[in-house]
Amino acid sequence: MNRDENRLILKISQGVGNSKLKDIGLLFLYLSVILEIVIVIIDKSNYINPIEGQLFRVTFLLAAVKVLLTKYTKKEWTWLIAFGLLGLVSYKITGRNEILRIIVFIAACKNVDMRRILKLVFYTTLSGCMILVLLSVSGIYGGVALVADFGRGYVQTRYCLGIGHPNALHCMFLMLLSLGLYLYNDRMKWYYYIILFLLNYGLFALTDSNTGMLMSICVIAGAVVVRYWKSLRAQPWVYAAGVAVFLFCVLFSVMVADSRVAQPTNYWFANPWVAEVESHLNGRIIDLYYGSVNQEGTTATWSLFSVPENDYYFDMGFVRLFYWYGIIPAIVYIVLQVLLIWQLYRKRDVMGLVMIVVFAIYTVVEAHLVSVYIGRNYILFLMGMYMSEMLCLEDEKEAHIWNLWKLPRRNSVKL
Repeated sequence: MNRDENRLILKISQGVGNSKLKDIGLLFLYLSVILEIVIVIIDKSNYINPIEGQLFRVTFLLAAVKVLLTKYTKKEWTWLIAFGLLGLVSYKITGRNEILRIIVFIAACKNVDMRRILKLVFYTTLSGCMILVLLSVSGIYGGVALVADFGRGYVQTRYCLGIGHPNALHCMFLMLLSLGLYLYNDRMKWYYYIILFLLNYGLFALTDSNTGMLMSICVIAGAVVVRYWKSLRAQPWVYAAGVAVFLFCVLFSVMVADSRVAQPTNYWFANPWVAEVESHLNGRIIDLYYGSVNQEGTTATWSLFSVPENDYYFDMGFVRLFYWYGIIPAIVYIVLQVLLIWQLYRKRDVMGLVMIVVFAIYTVVEAHLVSVYIGRNYILFLMGMYMSEMLCLEDEKEAHIWNLWKLPRRNSVKL
């Protein structure tokens, strides 16, 4: 057997070995995603999960195996280590491991058909929610409705159908609606949108969740516009407008959390604009100032990397982002979202833009996406899909971590 034949056999054997490693890594990622969704469903039920922290460690390890079995460029390894250090600093200072888990999950999404993963997320979440609804209405497990004063000054009956709270029920509808339209909008018939609108209105009659209903209308309307106005997907001003809306939502959240700007006095606001907005938010902003002894969530409680004591729960998502994780991690996340929108423009992924903009507006008043649950935040999946391209880290030369030293020192980057 000559030298060329030996080389050919070696290449074939290496290819087969790499293929097996890729398949094994993909299996571990699927298991990690499924377990993350199961944890989300359990959280939405009335059951208190006593081993939630241990399950998060399992999902982290599963995703980490996928990372170890995946080839990356030197630049990708460099950025992965840099982000990992950020997550490690956050963990050591605050005791929160979410940033580390998110970084490993996003890295694990390389060389994966993310639309297939998102379909798995969609159908698993939908099935889990339907099971909770059926268990509640059949009287087996979970409450059907809540009777209380929901901050509106009067007692009312609102339906939750086994998903904890009426707002949480409509929130899950919004999330599934957004993800479903992201995956299937190009196949939608005109009357499907009418059906979705009627479903949204019917659910609103049960939940009386104004925010969930209005945001659901926005995502349906956005889907209709981009479905039938196809030239929009290539228009840079559309994505620039998306960035502007996103940044406005962040800046508004910072403004209302700053007492020097919001000017709270006697359970109300001297600032007329903030007062007008608060009149429609059922106490969400005022809760930052009078919901706790130390005005938890206001800018007075923010720091560069937060502190372990910052664990107070409130509804405003972007404020919670700064409060729970610190100013530096929050800014990094915001910058990555802006880069993600730019990547959506490059890929003409306009439905992804619709989803991000609706989620940004929703996160001003609700904190569903800012949580310990990766399976809640579909934006993380989009980041996993586009991260290498977002940061211009792609290269022809890739290697597993144990072969990293074999890569050449200088790599050409595809822009």
